[in-house]
Amino acid sequence: MRTLLLLLATAFALHAADAPLKAGAATSNITPELGGEVVGGFLPFPCTHIHDELHARCLVLDDGKTKLALVVCDLLGLHRSVSVKARELIEKETGIPAANVLISGTHTHSAVNALGGPVRGYFSDLELTDYQQFVARRIADGVRRAVNLLRPAEIAFGKVDVPEHVHIRRWFLKEGSMPPNPFGKIDKVKMNPGAGNPALIEPAGEPDPTVSFIALREPGGRLISIYSAYSLHYVGGVGEGHISADYYGYYCEALKKLQQGGSDDPPFVGIMANGTSGDANNINFRTPQPRKKPYEQMRYVAEDVAAKVDAALAGLKWENSAPLDVRYRELDVKWRSIPDELLAWAKETEAKTPRIQGKADLPLAYAGRVQRLAKPSPETKTPVQLLRIGEICIGTTPCETFAETGMEFKKRSPFEKSFMVELAHGYYGYMPTPRHFELGGYETWPGTNNLEPQASVKMMSALLEMAGEVKTSAVPR
Repeated sequence: MRTLLLLLATAFALHAADAPLKAGAATSNITPELGGEVVGGFLPFPCTHIHDELHARCLVLDDGKTKLALVVCDLLGLHRSVSVKARELIEKETGIPAANVLISGTHTHSAVNALGGPVRGYFSDLELTDYQQFVARRIADGVRRAVNLLRPAEIAFGKVDVPEHVHIRRWFLKEGSMPPNPFGKIDKVKMNPGAGNPALIEPAGEPDPTVSFIALREPGGRLISIYSAYSLHYVGGVGEGHISADYYGYYCEALKKLQQGGSDDPPFVGIMANGTSGDANNINFRTPQPRKKPYEQMRYVAEDVAAKVDAALAGLKWENSAPLDVRYRELDVKWRSIPDELLAWAKETEAKTPRIQGKADLPLAYAGRVQRLAKPSPETKTPVQLLRIGEICIGTTPCETFAETGMEFKKRSPFEKSFMVELAHGYYGYMPTPRHFELGGYETWPGTNNLEPQASVKMMSALLEMAGEVKTSAVPR
């Protein structure tokens, strides 16, 4: 009897693994009210115009026994508590386990604050603002709509190199050219040193030029969705006081226009996540470019990347099944420690610096951040997630992650088709590698970087361990 039950269980598992895949995709509008504070710089300012709407773009996959949801939001980032709330709603309303939902932000710098209150704090749990509640609700609505649209699907993985739009923004400069940082120290590298700067020596790293993407289509028919990741920080160049999804939103619309029947019912949903772009942006510092009109550059980048991804579709290998698996952990990565002498500097700077209305003073800004970072929540509850979609593997971090971390994951993952998504399930600041901490620069300053110097090592170790688990636990096909 036991042998018979084992044979039946094995047959069922093999059938489930080979069951036809289903996919559904939808969008949910998360555009804020006018008047909310646009974040992305040191001095927030009120939004006065909606140039283009912000969305949560949602993809749901079902392999017959497991459902996954992948959501990308047009936000600078989102607090961990927003992800927790949205995933609670999704689990309650759709049955998809909270651990099976990936929620990330694009990092558009033209969105209002979904990170927390008006003053940046360092807490793993937070009471949600009205806008954060709205975003969580709309994310859940988008996933429910995608579930409603689940239908048989074929899946394919693709990638295409688009190196012309991504450039390292951390540079070594000639001796004597490095300005002091807000703490009065001299770093070894400078972020955004100025295009055409005669003091440039060489960049402090290499960008990741690859767009990795997962394509879903109706069997032999039109596309359902493309979930993409590109390691481009953002493009920018918006109108004053404008809300915009930046190139991420433009890419999604451009990709939709390129699809035959893209606007038919149900419509195609393009999705662009941020890869690992913490040390890269769209500026070619070697070759200065003329100033462009608002939105001109982001439209150019978006349409070019969309055209290249669309062209790559012709060479894809399509499959009608993809076993799904997920691992989700919250790590005990430590907050950045603040030495006594740095805390003393912060208090002294705050006491003696005059306040000028409407002007961002870097030392004063960091004096406040340092003091708040010295009193964080007891735990970070740093979320990392690993998703297996057939032979495709996605690893995530809740930080602005350096390109070399993303490329290391691709190299070390047991899945050949691997890539990373940053700013997932939270916003914990920049995550330089230990090598970059030695070099200094904006991304390593306390208050810009919020986690310990070994954070990237600990997250990589956890992701690779989880990747090994889903690799070995997969049912043979």
